[in-house]
Amino acid sequence: MAITAQLVKDLRERTGAGMMECKKALVETNGDMDAAVEFMRKRGLAKADKKADRVAAEGAVVAAIAEDGRSGALVEINSETDFVANGDDFQAFAAKVVGRILADAPADLEALMSLPLESGGPDLETAQKELIARIGENIQVRRFERYATDTGQVFKYLHGSRIGVLLELEGGDEALGRDLCMHIAASQPVCVAVDDVPAERREKEKEILVAQARESGKPDEIIEKMVEGRLRKWLAEITLLGQPFVKDPDQTVEALLEAHGARVVQFTRLEVGEGIEKREENFAEEVAATIQGS
Repeated sequence: MAITAQLVKDLRERTGAGMMECKKALVETNGDMDAAVEFMRKRGLAKADKKADRVAAEGAVVAAIAEDGRSGALVEINSETDFVANGDDFQAFAAKVVGRILADAPADLEALMSLPLESGGPDLETAQKELIARIGENIQVRRFERYATDTGQVFKYLHGSRIGVLLELEGGDEALGRDLCMHIAASQPVCVAVDDVPAERREKEKEILVAQARESGKPDEIIEKMVEGRLRKWLAEITLLGQPFVKDPDQTVEALLEAHGARVVQFTRLEVGEGIEKREENFAEEVAATIQGS
């Protein structure tokens, strides 16, 4: 069967692939449009598997809140470059993913990836691979959080697309919720209150403070008091309630909440690429290696 320009154009519109890829698929399937789509899909998924090990430390954090404000979702989706993360395909995919989290409340990442990205479509795992094949970069849904409450409100804040905050608040109002989200984005508290700090992390910090204090050569009883004071200061710095409020450093967040008769139930702060070890690249060496190879 003759492969016409119109056939190639129609296949491009259905798949979003390049002209040469579409022509090759049509040749392989004797001009059968549906068979060509399936052929390209299978080749794309195979290519996506090969890209899965590539470091994806860029991307975006996306958030969504239900109309009644009683539930919200926050998700980090990674790509290899900012360029791809800012593209329409990536942004559309991210919006659908966070919408699925909000609507279906998946228990974990595995459960999320098994959900259909949209009604009648492939599951999220497959849709992600198809996006990788189309874009040519590794794309990974990395982590997410979803809150739901019957007694309070859920708020969100996005600082560009790189930092996102989800907050569950009882009492207060919308302005307080927004201010607290912005504070969390800027001040990076580890948890809400001192009692929420993991014992292991507290003990590790105490060991460091004791070692530093011993260098002073002071008696043990003095060292103990020094460590107690420094530990209290450290706990205040890493807990939301103990931090000075960013818009009014003369009062703590705890005092701000008391003034509004409000309580922070929980919060999540996500930052793109946090904790991912990025590959160090030397582009001069890469260009030189390419020239030598040619």
